[in-house]
Amino acid sequence: MPNPALRVLADFRQWGTTLPVWSGRLCKEYWLLAAENIHAQGGRLLALWGEDRRTEEPGYLVHAAFLSETGIVLTEMIVDPAAASCPSLAAIFPGALRMERALYDLLGIRAGNGDTRPWLRHAAWPADQFPLRTDFCADNLATAGDGDYAFVSAASPDAHEIPVGPIHAGIIEPGHFRFQVLGEEILHLEERFGYTHKGVERLLQGLDVDAGARLAGRISGDSTVAYAWSYAQAVEQIAAMQVPERAQWLRALCLERERLANHLGDIGALGNDAGLAFALTQFQALKEDLLRENQCYIGHRYLMDRVLPGGVGVDIPSVAVPARSE
Repeated sequence: MPNPALRVLADFRQWGTTLPVWSGRLCKEYWLLAAENIHAQGGRLLALWGEDRRTEEPGYLVHAAFLSETGIVLTEMIVDPAAASCPSLAAIFPGALRMERALYDLLGIRAGNGDTRPWLRHAAWPADQFPLRTDFCADNLATAGDGDYAFVSAASPDAHEIPVGPIHAGIIEPGHFRFQVLGEEILHLEERFGYTHKGVERLLQGLDVDAGARLAGRISGDSTVAYAWSYAQAVEQIAAMQVPERAQWLRALCLERERLANHLGDIGALGNDAGLAFALTQFQALKEDLLRENQCYIGHRYLMDRVLPGGVGVDIPSVAVPARSE
């Protein structure tokens, strides 16, 4: 059962999965109370999102996923479409701030956190249109610029403001950073992301499991194993699927090689940022060797489509495994 503080709020049901997962619906008055109880017991906010269910429900649905001492707790709340607002969780879980800003950009539901700046809408659609609403029209995608983003301004005339990005080298996702520095002391750092928002939530709607797995593995170019494994775990939990032990180990191998490749690239980039180009070339060479081994033995440099719901998409040939010496 969920913790006692949650039991008095709603009738939560346990999913028939291997992981402890409970879900339930909360009224608006209990939305913050549930979050406060979970936070008080050391829980964390995992995700916050919304969906347009006006054809089946009396309004929109806002969902929040928490990690509590008893497992994962999924909560949902109906939002009146006329008001299109919900209580903010940002004062309890600061990480909710950006999720709530994205909730407005995508669904038009405003959380009362005081920050009304766009998070994902980089002039990709009009300010009064919301892509996750069922009545959104793709013809509205052509729009003018969204104006200057209201970054926090420098607090002192002696401070220097250093912009970085949003275009970066390599295959990492773009992001715009503003550093405010006073000498070598960093006074403030603010980020703006969402430049490659792909509409994944909408694209996943209606896809079969195979197509969904392929899309999940392409959300981020250098983290395909991580995303594909997360998607596979979700499907396996829902379908109560058992993954063979060998597939589990092959997944772990792919994930570790993905981690190593990213770290090798990042360490080289750190050296380059400090003016040590030699470190960049050496670590890039090491990363390239690893990626070529991926291609040779696992079939793809960046390991796309290697992790699939129910198992893996490829086995490693025996010639790739050195014989164990007695």
